[in-house]
Amino acid sequence: MYTIQANASGTRTIEITEENLQTIKKYSLFMQMFDSTGNISVETLDKLRFTVRSLIATCEEDSKALLELCLVLYNDNMKPLGLGNLVECYKNWEATQPAAIEGEE
Repeated sequence: MYTIQANASGTRTIEITEENLQTIKKYSLFMQMFDSTGNISVETLDKLRFTVRSLIATCEEDSKALLELCLVLYNDNMKPLGLGNLVECYKNWEATQPAAIEGEE
């Protein structure tokens, strides 16, 4: 379990599970999500939310993992700063994962 800071003062946090991070990786949710400056705005957060909702609507398999990710993305405390911290958490988590064997995914 990971905890990210959701606001600048540090009074709000959001819990992130290993499954949330695996879901982000499985669906490549951060690919092509950010503009060339790397700025994260409310529009970026909305774009991610809409992408996940679209995946749930079109998913033929069990979408439990996507629904659990929605609990994070639609958390009342989730703002652009929180999304930026989620991206950093994901990068750190991904760096600690063993390299995937070619053809495994």
